Amino acid sequence: MGEHEQGQPAVPRGAASEDRGDPTTQQIRTIGQRRREAERKLDQHLEEASHKGEPRANEDEDHSEG
Repeated sequence: MGEHEQGQPAVPRGAASEDRGDPTTQQIRTIGQRRREAERKLDQHLEEASHKGEPRANEDEDHSEG
């Protein structure tokens, strides 16, 4: 029994804070960063989707020459 007490704990350190439900400052920053990146990517996709049906000026010129 003495070997188990001095060895590694059965539960990792990070798991205890996750069980309590209070995130660390680094976790909150990571969440915020991921949210900002997701919003930026969504805006980019929405912008691309809104222009998808519009013909590009250079495409029209390239096809009219041929």
